[in-house]
Parts: sequence; structure tokens; C-alpha cells
Amino acid sequence: MPGKLAAIVEEFASAPRDVVLEMLLEFSDAVPPLPPELEGHAGMEQVPECQTPFFLKVEVNEQKTVRLYFDCPPEAPTTRAFAGILAEGLEGATADEVLAVPPDLYQRMGLAEAISPLRVRGGTAILQRLKRQVSESQAVHDGGAGH
Repeated sequence: MPGKLAAIVEEFASAPRDVVLEMLLEFSDAVPPLPPELEGHAGMEQVPECQTPFFLKVEVNEQKTVRLYFDCPPEAPTTRAFAGILAEGLEGATADEVLAVPPDLYQRMGLAEAISPLRVRGGTAILQRLKRQVSESQAVHDGGAGH
């Protein structure tokens, strides 16, 4: 797991339960706006497991560094917080680092005790789809390089 993400996980895991929701709300503001070429969610994948409309797109460049794009309405702060955590924690990460993120990330953060199981399931689905897109992009780069 990338160091930035590991630090966020540790911060949440060690925080008092009554502070966790406040911390989540801070991450909901960490979602960068979409670039103009993704307006209207062009080329983005929707995550239907989320209760709210959530879209994501992953790009893996030649150096195998991952770039993440998320879109979720501001009226869904918990779901936006998942995106903010991933955006901040995985910024500049390699494809292999992203693929190594544990599937129980949100449980490790202690979020299962702070938010509903339905929301944790949505966050887990975001991570699964993100990792699948990274894996598919990496396969394209590997195939293109003659590996």
C-alpha cells in the first residue's frame, strides 16, 4: 500500500470514533474537479453499488503511474470522502501499488463501526472497480510493450 494511503488508514484507525465522521467530511472536500474532457462523465464508469451516482476513471501512463478521476455529488459527503481518501492516498502511486491495496481497506480504517454497512459496501465497490481498471490499463501497456 502506498505510504500516503497507509498514513491515512492509520490516522483513521487510531482516531476516536466520535472524530471519524468529521475526518471523513474533510476528505469529501479533497476530490479534485473533473477536467473538461470528462464533463458529462465521458469515458467514466459508474459504480452502481453506490447509493448515489458515482463515476470513476483510471489512467495508467507509460511509467505505470496511476491518475484517478472521480465524480460524485456534494450532497453525498460520505461517498465523496471515499473518493477523497483514494485521490489523496493514491496520488502518484504506481499501478502495482494500487493493485496491492487491501480489499478490506475501509474496515482497516475502522469505518465499519462509524458508517452503515451499505456505505462501506459502496466504498469497497469503488476500490474494486478502480483496481480492475488499473489492471486492464496495465495489461494494455504491458501488451503494447511486447511483454
